[in-house]
Amino acid sequence: MKRTRHTFRLRPELADRLTAFAARKRVSQAAVVEAALVAFLSPDGPERFEAAFARRLDRMTKQLDKLGYHVEVGNETLALFVLTWLTSNPSLPPDELPAAQAQAKKRFSAFVAALARRMETDQRLAPEHKAVRHPDKI
Repeated sequence: MKRTRHTFRLRPELADRLTAFAARKRVSQAAVVEAALVAFLSPDGPERFEAAFARRLDRMTKQLDKLGYHVEVGNETLALFVLTWLTSNPSLPPDELPAAQAQAKKRFSAFVAALARRMETDQRLAPEHKAVRHPDKI
């Protein structure tokens, strides 16, 4: 196939990226530039880019919806627990309050330490494969 020679200049950082990309893909730099020009000058290029961009946005929207659902489940779980705890535990007499507060501080410190350990080791009560399913998927 006959080819026409072109000479052009690139910024050094762009030239470095071109060199690295061509080496990584094991193709010539000319082939990379030619493919990029074909894609850029193609009449359906913007539509393909827009379609790919729309697919990525849709995927991100679904991920955010799933994340929002899980946050809502966590919030509702905590609220239900607190409500149940508050209704099932009687108030303490004033003379027992300082001892109970001291005990609560110890327990809270132990709770925070246990939570930190679980988060550092990636240990979860409900692993991703056993997580609560979204209502749309049940």
